[in-house]
Amino acid sequence: MPRINTSNLVQQREWRRSELISAAAAIALESGSEAITVAAVAQRAGLARTSVYEYFGSSAELVADLIIEELSAFTDILVTAVEPAKVPEEAIANWINSALQYIADGRHLLAKALSATSLPVNRSAEIGAAHRALLAPLTSALTEIGVRDLNYALSMIQSLTDAATKLIENGNSAEDEIAKTTAFCIAGLRTLIES
Repeated sequence: MPRINTSNLVQQREWRRSELISAAAAIALESGSEAITVAAVAQRAGLARTSVYEYFGSSAELVADLIIEELSAFTDILVTAVEPAKVPEEAIANWINSALQYIADGRHLLAKALSATSLPVNRSAEIGAAHRALLAPLTSALTEIGVRDLNYALSMIQSLTDAATKLIENGNSAEDEIAKTTAFCIAGLRTLIES
C-alpha cells in the first residue's frame, strides 16, 4: 500500500477507508461482487485482514458503502447536468442525457456488478435513499411545468430510462436512445399536465 501523506489521524482514516473502497471496486469490476471478501480487499489494499475490520464490520458492509458512494457520485453528475438549464424541459432533457450517457460510457458497470449482492438489511433504507436521490434533481423542473403527481412522473421517467439503458447495453445507438427517450418523456409529461 502506498505511503500515507495526510496531516492528521482523521484524514489518514478517511484516506485508508477510501483505499479499501477503491480496492473493493476494482475487485467487483474484475471478478464480480461475490469476489469481494474482507481477505481479498485486505490483500488488494496491502493490509492485514484485521485492519479492514477497523473500517467495515463485514464484506457486506463494505459493499453497502461502495454502493452508496457510487450512487452519490452518480447523483452529483446528474445535479451538475441539470443546474445550467434555463427552462424545466431543458433540465429534464439534461438529466436524461446525462443518465444515459453514464450508461453508454460504461461508468455504470460498477453499480451493475454490485446489484446482485445481498446487502445488510439494516442498510436497505440508506441504500434506498441513495437510489431516490438520483431522481431528486428532476423534482423542481417537474413542479415548474405543472406536474401534480411527482411520484408518478418520476417513476415513469425512471422506467423509460431503465428501458433505454437495456437497449444501449444491447448495442443500440446511445445517441438515438437518448433522443427518443427524451422526446417520449417530454411528450408524456405534457400529457400528464393536460389531464
